[in-house]
Amino acid sequence: MTLSIAHLGPPGTYAEQAALLYFNWLTKTKDQRATLCPYPSIAQTLQAVARGEVKLAVVPVENSIEGSVTMTLDAIWQLDGLQVQLALVMPIVHTLVSCAQSIEDIKTVYSHPQALAQCQGWLDRVIPKVQLIPTNSTTEALLQLEQDPTAASISSQRAAELYNLPVLVSGINDYPENHTRFWIVGKNYIPFARPSHLERASHTSLAFSTSANVPGALAKPLQVFASIGINLSKIESRPTKRSLGEYLFFIDLEADLSEAHIESALTEITPYTEVLKIFGSYNVLPIQELGNGD
Repeated sequence: MTLSIAHLGPPGTYAEQAALLYFNWLTKTKDQRATLCPYPSIAQTLQAVARGEVKLAVVPVENSIEGSVTMTLDAIWQLDGLQVQLALVMPIVHTLVSCAQSIEDIKTVYSHPQALAQCQGWLDRVIPKVQLIPTNSTTEALLQLEQDPTAASISSQRAAELYNLPVLVSGINDYPENHTRFWIVGKNYIPFARPSHLERASHTSLAFSTSANVPGALAKPLQVFASIGINLSKIESRPTKRSLGEYLFFIDLEADLSEAHIESALTEITPYTEVLKIFGSYNVLPIQELGNGD
């Protein structure tokens, strides 16, 4: 049986690059046949898992410069039964791809909103008058560049090579230490989806809504974790999309869900929540560590 892995397309995206590295690890260490399946949006990659069209999805969840990828958070909250199997951290280096004769000829720059934001300082400094046009991915506009010599795209070096397009400038992201964390997401727990030598998960991700916007609505659940010494590596709010001023809270715990005190804490916070969703326990690995054993 061939395992299908969804990712944001078209080919050449950073999500595809992360998926390909994960695919190589999976097929070599697990002796597992697999195929990559591009989808036009992050939401559709996760929906494909939820519907059973694919077994896994590789989606960006957080960038070191621009923070959380809100499309991923919103989609995983709205869908049921999805579990994070593993998190991979990959360095991101942006390039300016264009058929223009010079940078001065560029009038429009296309890319994913995250990529545009990660290069905003460079764009303001070098080509401040260009029009910035957001797209669904960093590769969506590449096929149109040959027809418009005044257009450019912010993409990866790999994407430029894949589409045989010239790179005008490399390394245009505002901060050199630019990394994105990707989640490997499946429906329910999938044992073979993570390295077997990792016995204990390092992180647990969850989200909850509160029944009322009152003092202490967030503080009470957080105090439960503080009282048992659990570090929260991330706390973020997202609108419920029901009413202005109503929020969901996404939290990452530095703990394994299988530990008894974590299970007890989750039981304790349940009365303070309206809806509580556990996205799973997993390890966070630099992507090169996939090559270092199983």
